[in-house]
Amino acid sequence: MSDQVLRGRVVTAEAVLPDGVVVVDGNRISHVGVADEWDGDPGESRGTLLPGLVDVHDHGGGGHAFPTTDPAEAAAAARHHHRHGSTTVVASLVTAAPDTLVEQVATLVPLVSQGLLAGIHLEGPFLSRARCGAQDPAHLRLPDLELTRRLLDTGGAAIVWMTLAPELPGYAEVSALLRDAGVLVALGHSDAGHQVFADELSRLEGRGLVTHVGNAMPPLHHRAAGPVAASLSAATRGEGLVELIADGVHTDAGFVDLVFATAAPGCVVLVTDAMAAAGMPDGRYALGGQDVTVVDRVARLSESATQGGSIAGGTAHLVEVVATCVRAGVPLADAVRAASRSPARVLGIDADRGVLAQGAMADVLVVDEHLRLQRVMRSGAWLAAPEA
Repeated sequence: MSDQVLRGRVVTAEAVLPDGVVVVDGNRISHVGVADEWDGDPGESRGTLLPGLVDVHDHGGGGHAFPTTDPAEAAAAARHHHRHGSTTVVASLVTAAPDTLVEQVATLVPLVSQGLLAGIHLEGPFLSRARCGAQDPAHLRLPDLELTRRLLDTGGAAIVWMTLAPELPGYAEVSALLRDAGVLVALGHSDAGHQVFADELSRLEGRGLVTHVGNAMPPLHHRAAGPVAASLSAATRGEGLVELIADGVHTDAGFVDLVFATAAPGCVVLVTDAMAAAGMPDGRYALGGQDVTVVDRVARLSESATQGGSIAGGTAHLVEVVATCVRAGVPLADAVRAASRSPARVLGIDADRGVLAQGAMADVLVVDEHLRLQRVMRSGAWLAAPEA
């Protein structure tokens, strides 16, 4: 069977076709429909066909990191995730010294221009010390217009979003500067209360994103609803989007069920928050200069790894996160949309990426009945099989 006609259970933005075809012409999809209605020979079923996944929060994988000044290392991290089903990847940086951050942004910009990366996410340094997680507290600082301008001047349109703690002095000014530059503002790593989050998500007028809801913020409590409740309320009304690290480590099945049951369609964005250890054995790694130890695929800061200290990023691939959601009871189409079209919408590329539709880029995953990855097509070309 030609690689140009793919047959199987097809998960589109609107429905699941039990027996469908996806036809690829060059690097684009030319047809999606029911197999019985295809004029040519549809061939045999390959399994389940998913759109290429879109990871907007990713610090690295395959032993390689995005917070680096080595372009070869960042490129290797991007290709690792492409081969594992995230055909569109945003490189996330972490808190670091100002000059280091500027150098890292400059390193990543050419990779965005080449299409290896879809953009750059700045997670820090304008974050709460009380909720810094694995971010290096030595380099946290209050929102700073001068540093923000340096980062924007260096990164230009490659910088697509930035995480800030909204309670910090100077947040309003930096938030306004980012939005004027077309950069999405995300709320996270914050010790703010319910009202601060609710007010700020309202001000962002539906363009607000919450960084890994439930993590690095005060927990949900019935007498102190906090930012978790504010975030889910906004997502329920379709007035904001929430990132969710549904990897079975950062959140459990009950929380995953709550988020999907609460948020309006399209308002959950699944992410990996992956770091260099994604797809790698247990051992010692680094995240933005912080030593990390991975035990049983759980990454924690090394000094606290045996005491249940701060989780230091994820080790799963996004297709594994989708499978974890489905095992938690989330309908397949909802889980896939949250890892494809919804994050693509965050980036403003949902007509082209993260969707199986006529005219879209030919990014297609083939998975088995357990959502285990079999093959990956990116821009119409089959990628090398993932490492064993």
